[in-house]
Amino acid sequence: MSSKKIPDYFPLDWRFGTDGIRGAVESKMNPLFMVKLGWAAGKILREEGVESILIGKDTRISGYMIESALESGFISAGVNVTLVGPMPTPGVAYLAKSTNQAGLVITASHNRFSDNGIKFFTTDGFKFDYGLEKKIEDFLLENNSVVNSVELGKASRLEDAQQMYIDFCLAASSNLDLSGLTLVIDCANGANYSVAPVVFKELGCNLIEIGTSPDGININDDCGSTNPEKIQKEVISNGADLGIAFDGDGDRLVLVDRHGKILDGDDLLYTLISTNGSDPDKKSYQGIVGTLMTNKSLELFLEREGIEFLRTDVGDKYVLRALRERSWILGGEPSGHIICLDHTTTGDALIASVKILKSLKSFDFDISKALENFTKLPQELISFEVNNPHKIIMNADVRSEVSKLEKKLGNKGRVLIRPSGTEDLLRVMVEASTKELAEGLAKEMSDFIRRAV
Repeated sequence: MSSKKIPDYFPLDWRFGTDGIRGAVESKMNPLFMVKLGWAAGKILREEGVESILIGKDTRISGYMIESALESGFISAGVNVTLVGPMPTPGVAYLAKSTNQAGLVITASHNRFSDNGIKFFTTDGFKFDYGLEKKIEDFLLENNSVVNSVELGKASRLEDAQQMYIDFCLAASSNLDLSGLTLVIDCANGANYSVAPVVFKELGCNLIEIGTSPDGININDDCGSTNPEKIQKEVISNGADLGIAFDGDGDRLVLVDRHGKILDGDDLLYTLISTNGSDPDKKSYQGIVGTLMTNKSLELFLEREGIEFLRTDVGDKYVLRALRERSWILGGEPSGHIICLDHTTTGDALIASVKILKSLKSFDFDISKALENFTKLPQELISFEVNNPHKIIMNADVRSEVSKLEKKLGNKGRVLIRPSGTEDLLRVMVEASTKELAEGLAKEMSDFIRRAV
């Protein structure tokens, strides 16, 4: 830790988290800190040989303030800025790569409007790695120094940014005709509000839209992938074939089938993998990356298919890292992050949607038929407050009890104990052949931990 004095306007948790920087606008994302962040990131980018950065944002009212503050910081460091306005996170990644600029999106993803955040992308469209983030953190503590006037950065606007990303999404669905499909989409009043409807209409869908009227404060408000109740009702009341709900920044999704059933990332991965052989345009999947939360039923299916499977920590950046290390192209999380590296460099809900719809066309878009042979193991999750989650996980008695329960489950279930990433909570998850068994063992494990601590 540096011994340099931390300025008063820095938030308490000013360092990068698992997915960029995110927090309350009134404290963590204050404009003074944003100017300093833009300046420090600009200085480091210049050292890396990057002279321009592309800035997009979701629909939060605070996006205007943060965009202006970051723009000032970058320009003062001698970095050119290209503004693109509201743009899904994966759209910013695509535009950064296609224009050979660094990228930045102002978003707090699925959080409510009073939060905001920053995600950075390199010129090849991938999120900044830890090393680059650490350099920026260290430089944030240096004193600001504006470059000479002649070296100041310039600002411009990429006027056709949305159309460029729309064209990219359509190119990933060449020869796909979705005529006859009645589709409900929920854009969470977020970054996909003016992009997703155009893509699906161009493909021929009979489209019903919700969550496409952002006002700056209604992003993720009782809508989107984290609040799917509204889209469930719309699918059923309209007799639609499918519903697709995005989160606020458009990097994850959930599907709702024609009966209103919610389908998560495991269902979507299975659909893509199981229909792979029927589409000659698709590459074969050598391996799939999931996370600690991926249902074991998907792992067992892949085992039967002779496809390698790897689990990572929870978080799309860990999934992406594993895919790149192995040169695999498909991975995801139950939360709805689906990464298709044959088309994109990050989780892209629109690209994933198009690929899934293409795979479902032979089933008349009835995803329940595609999932007919996929039955997920019942899962029970219990969360409770503890003082030191990491210490408990390493406790020898607790680890012994986990082994005992896993032996009882055999190959028909598993036990997972993990800490919350944001609170002093311990999460105990059990998968088993029946719901009753999962509930019983999860309670047994939770009670054992409470007694042990």
